[in-house]
Amino acid sequence: MLQVRPSEERGHNKLSWLDTRFTFSFDQYYDPEHVQFRSLRVLNEDVVAPSQGFGLHPHRDMEILTWVLDGEIKHRDSTGGEGVVRPGELQHMSAGTGVMHSEFNPSPKNPVHLLQIWLTPERKGLKPMYEQLAFSDKELRGDFYHVAGPKAAVTIRQDADLYVARLDTGDSAVRPIAEGRHAWVQVARGKVRVNGVELKQGDGAAISKDSEVRVEAIDRSEVLLFDLA
Repeated sequence: MLQVRPSEERGHNKLSWLDTRFTFSFDQYYDPEHVQFRSLRVLNEDVVAPSQGFGLHPHRDMEILTWVLDGEIKHRDSTGGEGVVRPGELQHMSAGTGVMHSEFNPSPKNPVHLLQIWLTPERKGLKPMYEQLAFSDKELRGDFYHVAGPKAAVTIRQDADLYVARLDTGDSAVRPIAEGRHAWVQVARGKVRVNGVELKQGDGAAISKDSEVRVEAIDRSEVLLFDLA
């Protein structure tokens, strides 16, 4: 069973420096039909203007991932974690018992386009942590590559796994879904068919009671797949 969350139906907020699309309820955007999917609580698509960003602010008890599509974002937090995240690099911050952090576009002329992802943790009160890891285009190209999860290179402290696939036109990628588990597919760029249903950039889809996720690229595409308990 596949339920599509069309890009144009997402929440939207535009400021002078930030343009955001909300897949799920976030901040002042609330939709009781789209609060979260399983442990996937936030999936925001942000475009941050040059030399702008999110000032120092707190989070707690959330697993936060950042996936950059274009440009770069500079991170700093109260655990001492810092880094500049670029396309192909995954940033993970486990807010745990509480952390302060900022995210800033260091470019004076180019916007940064990114996906901000939050998952609820396996339990509250975990020790905060920060990690960042780069994946090569070769690793991501042509099939789903396991980038984050309890036993992945980037460690999510939740029973959830994230896969990324960069697909050329005509490519296909298949990922089995175990009985009792669920999947969320997010089209970061391009156009694909997911289990026979056409999705475009910005569209998402919740998948339950299917044994696999099959993605076929209609155009050159980049797709995120969440395998969730």
